[in-house]
Amino acid sequence: MGERISDYLESVLHEVTRDLIGEDSLALLRRAHSLCVEAGDAVDHPSRDAAAAQLGALPVGDLVRVIELVTARFHLMNIGEQLSIVRVNHEREMAASREKPRAESIAQAAVKARELGVDARGFAAALANVHVVPTLTAHPTEARRRTVITKQLEIAAGARRLHEPGRTPGESEALDRAVRANVALLMMSDDVRARRLTVEDEARNGLYFLTHSIWEAVPRLARDVDAAALMTFAGEEPTSHPLMLSYGSWIGGDRDGNPSVTHEVTRATLALMRGAVMELWDRELESLERDLSISTRRAQVLPELVEAVERDRERWLADADSAAHRGFEPLRLRLIQMRARLRKDPTYTSALLRNDLELLRRALASTHSRWLRGYGPLEDAIVRARVFGLHLATLDIRQHSGVHETAVAELLSVAGVSDRYASLPEAERVEILRRELMTRRPLAAADAELSPMTAEVLRTLDVVRDAVSREPASVRSYVISMTHGVSDVLEVLLLMKERGLFGAGGERRTLNVVPLLETIDDLERGPELLKSLLTEPVYRAHLEHLAAQDGAKGPDRSPVQEVMLGYSDSNKDGGFLMANVALYNAQERLSLAARELGIAVRFFHGRGGTVGRGGGRAGRAILAAPGVARSGRLRFTEQGEVISFRYAMPQIAHRHLEQILNAAIRAALPTTPTDAAGDADAGNAEFHRLLARLARTSMEHYRAFIGAPGFWPWFVAASPIQHIGSLPIASRPVSRGSADGGIAFDQLRAIPWVFSWIQMRALAPGWFGMGAALASCSAGELELLRHAATQNAFIATLLDNAAQEMARARMPIVKRYAALGPGGGAIFRALDEEFTRARDALLLVTGRAALLDHSPVIAASIAVRNPWTDVLNLIQIELLGRFVKADETQRATLKDAILASINGIAAAMQSTG
Repeated sequence: MGERISDYLESVLHEVTRDLIGEDSLALLRRAHSLCVEAGDAVDHPSRDAAAAQLGALPVGDLVRVIELVTARFHLMNIGEQLSIVRVNHEREMAASREKPRAESIAQAAVKARELGVDARGFAAALANVHVVPTLTAHPTEARRRTVITKQLEIAAGARRLHEPGRTPGESEALDRAVRANVALLMMSDDVRARRLTVEDEARNGLYFLTHSIWEAVPRLARDVDAAALMTFAGEEPTSHPLMLSYGSWIGGDRDGNPSVTHEVTRATLALMRGAVMELWDRELESLERDLSISTRRAQVLPELVEAVERDRERWLADADSAAHRGFEPLRLRLIQMRARLRKDPTYTSALLRNDLELLRRALASTHSRWLRGYGPLEDAIVRARVFGLHLATLDIRQHSGVHETAVAELLSVAGVSDRYASLPEAERVEILRRELMTRRPLAAADAELSPMTAEVLRTLDVVRDAVSREPASVRSYVISMTHGVSDVLEVLLLMKERGLFGAGGERRTLNVVPLLETIDDLERGPELLKSLLTEPVYRAHLEHLAAQDGAKGPDRSPVQEVMLGYSDSNKDGGFLMANVALYNAQERLSLAARELGIAVRFFHGRGGTVGRGGGRAGRAILAAPGVARSGRLRFTEQGEVISFRYAMPQIAHRHLEQILNAAIRAALPTTPTDAAGDADAGNAEFHRLLARLARTSMEHYRAFIGAPGFWPWFVAASPIQHIGSLPIASRPVSRGSADGGIAFDQLRAIPWVFSWIQMRALAPGWFGMGAALASCSAGELELLRHAATQNAFIATLLDNAAQEMARARMPIVKRYAALGPGGGAIFRALDEEFTRARDALLLVTGRAALLDHSPVIAASIAVRNPWTDVLNLIQIELLGRFVKADETQRATLKDAILASINGIAAAMQSTG
């Protein structure tokens, strides 16, 4: 079906665009595309020169029209590919059997457990140690407007229904007209937003996915677990399946470098999520109220339920008409009471909602009807109550360690404790913080005059305290960017103490404090930092309190310390290979350090959408972790275009989540499966030394390249980086700012850094440095790597990710961008030489004839996309050149055109940053 839909959408696009712009413009576009096809992969080719000249002769308005046409083509191509994924997944599910379940499904995880000799009790124990928390962020990597995404979904739904069998001619004609109308509307809708997104816009975008596809997909996953356990362990002791999944969010809570996120915004975000989930629950309970019409005149009903209804009759069943109408229907009466409490009772918490739903479950079981035992809609509601509660998603607070340091220094000065805290060495800081944490007195009076920044930090914690007092799961973690020492963590505890979130003999609700390790140095020093932190008595007591408060314990019932790992900044800091090796080693060493001290580590993976920012298949990454760090308990970020791709269609959302849970369950099994062993060479000291040397060589080559005196002026001139900052796709600035108002490398965020390389088609953050590293290997070392590529999941994943990014790169286009900046010839030669070395070495190590021999479907998609994407790149290069030469009156029009080209290339590459 997917292929037929793609062909159909292609024909629809042709007809719609011909009506809109005429045959002449279409012919020009087809000619440019044909020339790019003729040019192929050759770095220098006259046909590509001819295409560039043809496009370069067009006025800006015509170029924008071409951009719009090609962008629309990619939107429809992306729809076709997503529908193809849905079709293939459905076909594989239909072909699956008990003996041979579908790959990466929950059923496969159960079969893997059985093959390892795990029984029903052992499988239940593994499930109890699974808790996966995808965390949505507002990081600016979704270039499409919500309008465009909605139109794409409507086109996809219409095209899919049209190609389903059993349609009458009239139905097919109506669907076809609707699809064509939506394509026409898509063509006439702006791709670029008229204004920059606000934090509220971002929160509403996240809510869309949480309240639609995610809300629908989660109960189906729970049913998958039940079915897999029943099918695989039939006849054995039944298992009970605890909460294995919940959602987190940074949207409205992440204030690191984003001045738009204030305490008022955080309060509004929490209210927005609560309001949205209340609407969902009202609909859910209303549906159950319609269904559960059991009468005491027809069946025996659990006395406990009848008593609960009577107990709450006066307060929560004030509507006499409803009480009389449902007088003999206690389940309906209880649901009416629950809906009333949701609307009017601020003390009605997630725990009380779960208790009420469990009571209804027991009441259904008491009827002794086997058809009502495990009643589907009620079981779905119970699952949703466990996962979403009355908070929908748990909001994290994130702030930079430097902000905390400044705030604490001011508070200590106000209290007369120290006037020079910021200049003290680490040991003296820790001593002061320890002493203040053990005292009950606050550092500042409630009405003390504080600087705006310190006051804002404290007001944010006021909002958090109020939120968790109403709904404990609404906020659970405080993430510290750029954590360098123990004092960075204790400072947050001290700020929490000022606002009643720490202390008082452990009676108050408190938060997880999560150090974020982002640079290569921080990752390498992380284990020592963790040891120092976990041996700090005041902090260890905090962890023990958290374990008692939330029941957050490791497999051996030990307290849990969450540690966040930064994939983006570590890549920007040390390059692709060094970042991956440093992250792998950090997980292993952090886990061992914590285990020695009786603490379990839950890793929070700050992964982006692209390989250059830690992207890739999350399930595969879970199984490629070091053995000691492999666990079913983990968190990871999902952002931008990744959220849209994974959650826009319910079928893809379900597949994404089942792949993650498959890996998490397998990681939690008592015996690690050999096919998941991420450290087959863990005991091989020679291999570890080789990997460490290769990582260091790669980083040295990468840093020499980006640190060369002429690199940054070239990058600013040759890439669209200065225009990406103007793209209104997020509330957060692309840079932390600089003294002269320009963009400096050390202040540039990782997302626009990667985004720019993708636009230029180089994708260097996903492979640069691999060539220098692998070229330094002896024949024996290459053989060692060949062996590792077949036995070690981490190495296999690393090589496959690099190969995919290199296959997506387009060096003929990179050369044209390079020419836009000073010294571009030398820069391109350095890139091209490194690319060639890396490609040749990867093919040698993997034994493949081409980079994507192992992924023919992706290879075919890239081949089809390349010529059309080349057209967009040639236009963008032309526009960037014109912009430099234009006067101020011309630049506004050119900037709009450049932003349109950025959107188009993002659609073509299906990634931004």
